[in-house]
Amino acid sequence: MLLRGGERAVTDVAHELGISQPGTSKHLRVLREVGVVQDRQEGKQRLYCLNAQGLRPVHEWTGGFEQFWNESFDRLDAYVQELKQRDAEG
Repeated sequence: MLLRGGERAVTDVAHELGISQPGTSKHLRVLREVGVVQDRQEGKQRLYCLNAQGLRPVHEWTGGFEQFWNESFDRLDAYVQELKQRDAEG
């Protein structure tokens, strides 16, 4: 979420998350290795940004659950409507 707004230094991300800079660097390295983020060196800082193309497989995978959740919410809505109708009649 922090990288949605654009490029961020590792130290900024660490501060926002409340974890150590080495821990943050480790997490960002893993995300870089799977293609979700990109990085570049600027002076002594390493800057990270989202890689939209790397997020495509994640989006496609999570999209498979959309139908499940929509159907679940539709069933829940039907149940709530049924309860309301029973209360109105009873």
